[in-house]
Amino acid sequence: MFCCCFALFLLTTWSSVECNPSPVLGDVVVDRYFIPEVCVRESKSGDMVRYHYNATFVDGKTFDSSHQRGEAKVGLLGEGRLIAGIDKGLQGMCVNERRRITVPPHLAYGSTGAGDVIPPDTTLVFDIQLLDLWNKADLVVTKTISTPKDCKRSVMRTDFVRYHFNGTLLDGTVFDSSYTKKQTHDSLVGEGWLIKGMDEGLLGMCVGESRHIVIPPFKAYGEKGSGKEIPSQATLVFDVLLVDIHNPKDNVTIDDQVVPESCTRRTIVGDYVRYHYNGSFMNGVTFDSSYQRNSTYNTYIGMGYVIPGMDQALLGVCIGERRRVIIPPHLAYGEQGAGDVIPPSAVLVFDIHVIDFHNPNDTVDIKILHKPELCNDTTEVNDFVHYHYNCTLMDGTPLFSSHDYDNLQDAVIGADKVIDGLDVGLRGMCVGERRLVTVPPHLGHGEKGATGVPSSAVLVFDIELMSFEKGVPPGYLFVWLQDSPADLFAALDIDKNQEVPQEEFGEFIKLQVAEGKGRIKPGLTMEQVITDMFNNQDRNKDGLIKAEELKLKVQEDKEREEAHDEL
Repeated sequence: MFCCCFALFLLTTWSSVECNPSPVLGDVVVDRYFIPEVCVRESKSGDMVRYHYNATFVDGKTFDSSHQRGEAKVGLLGEGRLIAGIDKGLQGMCVNERRRITVPPHLAYGSTGAGDVIPPDTTLVFDIQLLDLWNKADLVVTKTISTPKDCKRSVMRTDFVRYHFNGTLLDGTVFDSSYTKKQTHDSLVGEGWLIKGMDEGLLGMCVGESRHIVIPPFKAYGEKGSGKEIPSQATLVFDVLLVDIHNPKDNVTIDDQVVPESCTRRTIVGDYVRYHYNGSFMNGVTFDSSYQRNSTYNTYIGMGYVIPGMDQALLGVCIGERRRVIIPPHLAYGEQGAGDVIPPSAVLVFDIHVIDFHNPNDTVDIKILHKPELCNDTTEVNDFVHYHYNCTLMDGTPLFSSHDYDNLQDAVIGADKVIDGLDVGLRGMCVGERRLVTVPPHLGHGEKGATGVPSSAVLVFDIELMSFEKGVPPGYLFVWLQDSPADLFAALDIDKNQEVPQEEFGEFIKLQVAEGKGRIKPGLTMEQVITDMFNNQDRNKDGLIKAEELKLKVQEDKEREEAHDEL
């Protein structure tokens, strides 16, 4: 009865028109009993229309219905393909408008009727709802709803895009939505992955832009439609939000680079870097942040421990440098994404602040800030040193300071009393000298860190040596600065009674130190040294040292070595 075609989305430049009062077209009576508030376009000759209808006789008896068949009708206006009364009655109609069209016999099936369904000379009544209309001259229509202020890049052919959308038919019927699926639609543009109208409609979009796209059927799914959701010859309407964009040929992009003027060294492959970062998508949504965990991210670079794009981005950075790094998905987590956090094919944006870096082959770096003109004596292993220090991270964050305490810091060099790097930094110093000592973590507190010290942190010590006492070799409490007496026991036995009590032993040691002939172990009191030395020599623990008990430390060490050799 009605010629039918199918269509999708009509894309043309629409202008708002006013809907006129119900007209009488020839002998056709049109009752426009529902007119939508917004009517952006009225049907005219040459347009294709898609509509539902109920057809009845004047007495209300139904003889045909598109609703009952579950499929709307499609027709071309003004070309004689519809009965004359319907052709006239559909003119000037808006999408979603409802009309009751009464068609007299001479503009319907006349005196012959139509088979056994419509008798001759019968007036017909059609209740019609217009669902869609388009013209073969229509184009894809795009309207920007909102756009970001800063748009550095827009969609071009061969780009890969991720976008959210709501898809409706022209009458407002929803057929699909990425929001309900809770995932973006991801596709190449201009490569035939999308319907032609969407390929056109996405061009020129910026990340964060919202666009209203109307696509005529011949640039959508045409006569075939798509499944049950999109009928034949349907105009499609998409509200699109562009989430991100990249090109398969993209490399890592570095923006907003801030390099400290004091940069003297840049990272290379194999360096270990500590950095803070904020990780976000191109639309600004944050997916991760080291600041929220209050802990830097630490890694070797150029060795595959991080995604390829980050490996690349961290090469050539300075301590204290800040940079924004944009990583395309093929250099990030690719088509698989990462769990529930990073969607497939997502472009990642990292705002990075490099805290410090080192190389496992680094040694202690020493810079002399001040050295007295007269420097005749310098510190060495076993010396007891007294010093002030300030300890910071490479970015200047203060950690510890001896100035916060009443006493100086002290240590015996080489006695494992301080971290290895500081121990090295204290060697060869003059009293009054100041040094800046940079200690890599493998000579500091290592991967575990310490209380107040982050893991794998490079430490910087500003040291001033206040004083030091010459030390003694490990295991010694007293050393001779001159030759020892030929008969040591005789020298100790002041009253010549062949036995030396602790008091007599102590007087002898004090005398040697006072005359500059010997030196006790620094860091201990004289009384501690005398007591320990006496107890070591009083081998039978009777409170007295006799000649046969007395042995120099050198003799004891020699006897141990000989005993070891025999074993």
